[in-house]
Amino acid sequence: MDLRLPDDFLAVIAGEAAESPAPGADRVVPAEEDRLVPAEDRFASFDNDLLDRVGDWGPFATPMGPFQLVPVQLERDLPLISRWMNDPAVAAFWELAGSRAQTEDHVRAQLNGDGRSVPCVGVLDGTPMSYWEIYRADLDPLARHYPARPHDTGVHLLIGGVADRGRGLGSALLRAVADLVLDRRSACARVVAEPDLRNAPSVAAFLNAGFRFAGEVDLPAKRAALMIRDRSLRDLM
Repeated sequence: MDLRLPDDFLAVIAGEAAESPAPGADRVVPAEEDRLVPAEDRFASFDNDLLDRVGDWGPFATPMGPFQLVPVQLERDLPLISRWMNDPAVAAFWELAGSRAQTEDHVRAQLNGDGRSVPCVGVLDGTPMSYWEIYRADLDPLARHYPARPHDTGVHLLIGGVADRGRGLGSALLRAVADLVLDRRSACARVVAEPDLRNAPSVAAFLNAGFRFAGEVDLPAKRAALMIRDRSLRDLM
């Protein structure tokens, strides 16, 4: 299989590399300070998720500041997430622009599910700035399209603010969250992602975060780049 990346990806990677932290510099370590979000404010329905209690994973110290994945509460987070989904750069790939009801349907399907996918707001240094979906890739329809392994864990990410894009922040947080998954989920040997192949900045961000390009995948709604961060290679990439 020819896994050579197109030239436009390589150009974006080169641009981000100059702005990103040095390899290994953004390995997360547990923060000693109090949690950014009090335990009583976290969404209780994910106490028994299939991802080893995502709500209890953080916060962690990163070179960008303390970071935490906070499971979504619709009453609190829907207006912000909906606004992000209506950003044209986000809507081009998430395809959830429109009313809040459309975003709510997407998020509520996970909140009312069996815990195989946990939607979260990423809080950096006390400020909500990103939306994440942490999911069991081996239990997801994605598993029909690649050789999934038990406990493969997937990530979806959008950066909410325009000012936070294009300066290496996404790569740094992807590396931090991937390592957080591997630290908190001992049964998970790989973190996977499937960004749209047309989204060169996203593919580049995963590469700069230590993911490897494992091939192209034809999914029902897109042709994707299969990106994998291996536990066995985390100290080398």
